[in-house]
Amino acid sequence: MRGRELRSIAAQIRRSVGSIALLLALPVVIGLLIMMIYSSRYQAMIRRMDAAAERKPTLETKLAEDLFSVAAGRFSFEESSVSSMIEETDRTLDALLAETEGNGHLQLTVARRTMDTLERYALEVRDGMASGKAIDEVERIVDEVRDVGRLVADMLDAFITEEIENATETSRKLRAIMLTAAGAEILLLIIALLRTRRETRQLTESIHASIYFLEETVRRIAGGDFQDRVKKMNVMELRELGEHINQMADRLETQIGQIRRNQEHLTKAELRTLQAQINPHFLYNTLDTIVWQAESGRSDDVVQLTRSLSDFFRISLSSGADWIPVEQEMKHVTAYLRIQKTRYRDILDYEVQPVPELKDVYMLKLLLQPLVENALYHGIKMKRGGGKITVRVKQQNRMMTFTVADNGRGMTPEQLAEVRAMLADDTTALQSAAEAGGGFGMRNVDLRIRLYYRKQRGLIIQSDQNGTEVSFTIPIRTREEINEDESISGGR
Repeated sequence: MRGRELRSIAAQIRRSVGSIALLLALPVVIGLLIMMIYSSRYQAMIRRMDAAAERKPTLETKLAEDLFSVAAGRFSFEESSVSSMIEETDRTLDALLAETEGNGHLQLTVARRTMDTLERYALEVRDGMASGKAIDEVERIVDEVRDVGRLVADMLDAFITEEIENATETSRKLRAIMLTAAGAEILLLIIALLRTRRETRQLTESIHASIYFLEETVRRIAGGDFQDRVKKMNVMELRELGEHINQMADRLETQIGQIRRNQEHLTKAELRTLQAQINPHFLYNTLDTIVWQAESGRSDDVVQLTRSLSDFFRISLSSGADWIPVEQEMKHVTAYLRIQKTRYRDILDYEVQPVPELKDVYMLKLLLQPLVENALYHGIKMKRGGGKITVRVKQQNRMMTFTVADNGRGMTPEQLAEVRAMLADDTTALQSAAEAGGGFGMRNVDLRIRLYYRKQRGLIIQSDQNGTEVSFTIPIRTREEINEDESISGGR
């Protein structure tokens, strides 16, 4: 008996929902189709009016002014834009003629033929100037062009007036259709509500209690009470849902723990990926430079360069630590720039802001060097005469803002948009960024900032023809504020 009753409830729901959907959807679909047709016509009229209005200034003034400049000898006919303006107007009129009917078509036809006359006058100006015709005769032809252009503009005004009248009529019809569709929808809605009122009351009484119990149980589970369970339901359609909720509660705590572990593994993998990206060419070139300086007898430079290389790799490795003092991070990027300054002496200058006030502050390591490397290879080296890289840090309240700026070549708006899109796309893997070239280091830094500091946004990039500026803001953390499971450098 209960099974038959439950099946009848399900059938009643399907029957009720189906009838309501049919009654409400039919006028909506018909109304939408008609509205789309009329709206399309209306938009086409607006587009045609815009196209016609756009050509009017050319016909009224610009064309005659350019021809007058040709007649005055300011520039030749070929150097003027007369031909392009006539061709553009002809194309516009041809396109409008292909779309227009009725009186508007007649106006455009006359305007198109008149354009042939205008073009002939323009060619007479060209030929007159080439043959040395008297200037007053040429100016007379220019006056004819001005008069004919205004005549064509008047015809376009008449066409626009005709289109406005057509658009008004279309708008009136569309409004009438919308009112009719709304009235039909309201009428059918009343019928559907009256028909389903009785069925809804019966259904509500039979399943309200079960749904309320399910809702309360799910709310408690969502609040963290994973011990709560859904008891057996009296409504068969909800019984399977209750069983799935119980299974969800059984597995949720385990899954949450697994997600945490996976997140930690992903974070560590991202860090190790960055640390593994030491460019072998950088090491080879630096060692070659040391050998060359040693052979040249420049022992002081050899010592300085070797010390910088040692600082660079010692801080890069940091005994496997994830977090290092800010002072060490700035020392690391200074060592990198000092090495590169030796190689690119004539084109590279740099400035790294000292940070004595942040000596007890820790940060995630290797955030600045990839940005500086990107500024060097994609900004400074690409600019004739070289440029300067500046590394700054600004402290405000409990936050630090790091900025790497260069006055190199900069990025075009399209390149800047592409880089920002790459950083904003969470689906972009590191491997994909590496294959793309220069974006790998920035992508890696952006991901690590967001993963370790739990931020929605990592890098902020600004660029124009005067250079590029990349910045990020992170919270100030002391040694005591670093989580116990995160490795910390001693800062030596």
